[in-house]
Amino acid sequence: MTTAAPPTLSAETIRRALGEFQLAVNDQQVLQIQQYIKILLQWNEKMNLTAIRDPLEILNRHFCESMYAAAAVPVENGRLADVGSGGGFPGIPLKIIRPDLQIFLIESNIKKATFLAEVVRELELTDARVIVSRYEELGEEVAPLDFACSRALGEFSAFLEWARSDRIAAKEVILWIGARDLPEIQRVRTWEWREPIPVPNSLRRLLLVGTKKS
Repeated sequence: MTTAAPPTLSAETIRRALGEFQLAVNDQQVLQIQQYIKILLQWNEKMNLTAIRDPLEILNRHFCESMYAAAAVPVENGRLADVGSGGGFPGIPLKIIRPDLQIFLIESNIKKATFLAEVVRELELTDARVIVSRYEELGEEVAPLDFACSRALGEFSAFLEWARSDRIAAKEVILWIGARDLPEIQRVRTWEWREPIPVPNSLRRLLLVGTKKS
């Protein structure tokens, strides 16, 4: 017995959800979001890319929250590395909403990296490179970075030390965190931390932006 394919979200639903995050998308970007969700759910039957199965919740939690950095930080263009990319969040949604970004999707799990490469190919994303590696081992492959991002990282101190090192030279770090993680990160004094930005439609999720101290 096969399970029915989840319904494709309408363009109106996608635009309305993103509007709540101060974001607007064109027809091509809507199509890319629809394609991405379809591929994500297909691959998710074989491997664990996301615990969320409902397309509308995927849109809100993964796409809207990832893309929100484009409006809140803001992120317009430049070189961005998504560390521990997993299912491609936040890197690929940011690439969709800001096509001029050059992105590096860093993922050490080969199966997940294969998925990321498939999404990049299907969505015909240019200047988007999947790197199969632990981020700590990378240097000139990605440097210099305008933005180093992570949405699913636990080891903040190691990531922040790597991002500010001379071999990476990231100008800014962008973290998607829970409120409970905030004190630990703010104790890292090698970055100048902005006021945390509450993520719309969430109780305790935050965007935290740090600028490298000279």
